[in-house]
Amino acid sequence: MKRLLANRPVHPVGLGCMNLSWAYGTPPSREDGIKLLQRALDLGYDHFDTASIYGEGHNEELIAEALKGRRQQFFLASKCGIVVDGPKRGVDCSPASIGRVLDGSLQRLGTDHIDLYYMHRFDPKVPIADSVGALKDAIDAGKIGAYGVSEWSAAHIREAHAIHPVAAVQTEYSLWTRNVELGVLETTRELGIAFVAFSSTGRGALGGEIRDPSTLEESDLRTKMPRFNAENWPHNLALVERFVALAESAGVTPGQLAQAWVLSRGDHVHVIPGTTSLRHLEDNYNAADLGIAQDVLDKADALINHSTVAGHRYHDAIKPTIDTEEFA
Repeated sequence: MKRLLANRPVHPVGLGCMNLSWAYGTPPSREDGIKLLQRALDLGYDHFDTASIYGEGHNEELIAEALKGRRQQFFLASKCGIVVDGPKRGVDCSPASIGRVLDGSLQRLGTDHIDLYYMHRFDPKVPIADSVGALKDAIDAGKIGAYGVSEWSAAHIREAHAIHPVAAVQTEYSLWTRNVELGVLETTRELGIAFVAFSSTGRGALGGEIRDPSTLEESDLRTKMPRFNAENWPHNLALVERFVALAESAGVTPGQLAQAWVLSRGDHVHVIPGTTSLRHLEDNYNAADLGIAQDVLDKADALINHSTVAGHRYHDAIKPTIDTEEFA
């Protein structure tokens, strides 16, 4: 059963493409990345999510190369707003920056339009009306089909939506990251906005295959995340082990149970798990159609949630860039 995203029906499981280029240690080779993207399209994936900063444009170029000649077969989302300058990271959603980054993305992607274009983070330095105005201009020019926002608070989503309708909100959401339940999830439901969950398997933890985070490469962003540190991980691993057992008892993979739980949170909810594994690629796609019993979903909900997980989802340097409501 497909779900609407920017007024277009797509499979509720899309593909987050970031880790094919960036952030989770050494990415796969270009050849393997192309193979995975093409396999995703062949399996039925029709929603691909990227951003200008993923590999400093590498990810968009990879998608263009892998899916050349098949542009009409999928819904394409990209993002602007996060600026990376070596070790420095900032947010710029000024109209000039939006226009410049969008034109660069269109060129790298080899397309004349992007179906959904997100502001990757909230920029408190720029009036929302100015940023939304620039995106409306891009819609009017045919460069993008619709716009969305990522990691924005419910109040700011409402403010933007009143200026020009927001098509989608993308924010981290999984059994162990519940911040959107403080306002964003209900706001998107009320306003008829699609909600797109990233990191729906808890940065891979809920897949059950990470045993010792200290073995992760230094370039893997999880090495800086409190939930994976030496203090918190033993507690969280014990939860994951019980979660894996629950999934096995239901005859599904842990990753599938994690995806299915997120999708059960509303008919407007989508997930975009990323992977470099062809097996996980297929497992994730099938998670939407498994019909997992409600009592299993309820047990997963009670087992892993904000109250049971140890550690914050982000380290202190990242927290100020997140606008989504925070637990006390």
